[in-house]
Amino acid sequence: MTTATANQDLEALIDHCVPFLEEVKDMTTSTEVERWLNRKYGPGSELYQTLARLVKKGVQDGWAANVEIDGPVYRRSRLAEPSQRTRFFSITAVYMDSTGNRLGLPDDRYRGQYHGHPYGEFNMVVPVTPGAALNGPNGWCEGGWTAPAPGSQHYPEAKGGAVIALFFLPSGRISYNAAPQE
Repeated sequence: MTTATANQDLEALIDHCVPFLEEVKDMTTSTEVERWLNRKYGPGSELYQTLARLVKKGVQDGWAANVEIDGPVYRRSRLAEPSQRTRFFSITAVYMDSTGNRLGLPDDRYRGQYHGHPYGEFNMVVPVTPGAALNGPNGWCEGGWTAPAPGSQHYPEAKGGAVIALFFLPSGRISYNAAPQE
C-alpha cells in the first residue's frame, strides 16, 4: 500500500461521510436519534456498507485505528479534525478486540479508556468478527449505530471479538476523565 493510495482511501471515506454529517449536523444525540440512525443508516444501508468497507480497509492497511492505546487490541486514530468540510465534526476510528481478554470482566468483554461526550457522539459500530458487539447506551450493538447523549460518560466495551467504531464528534469534543470510584 502506498501513501498515495492510503490518502485516496481516507479521502474517499471522508467524502462519503460529508452528506451524512450535513444531515445530522443540527441533531442532538439520544435514544430517539439512535433508533432513527439504525432505521435509516443501519447495516443494510448503502452508507453503512460503504463506510464499513472503507474503515475496515483502513484498519487492514494501517491508516485507520493505527495508534496503540493498549497494544494491538485497542487502537484509535483521528481521521479528520473538525472543519467546514466535515460540518465541524471530527471523524475517529477505534479498534477493540476482546479475543483473549485478560481483564477478567464478565462475558470476556474488553474495556477501553473511560471518557465523556460533552456534545454527544454519533457512533457507527462495525463488527470485524461475526457476532462481535460494542456496548452502547441502549445495550450491545452487533452492527449499526449508538448515539450517546451530550454529557454522557462511559467505558467503551467490546465482546465477542473485534469491532471497529467509526465515530463522529460535534466540534471534536471528547473528554478523557478519571473514572469514577468503583
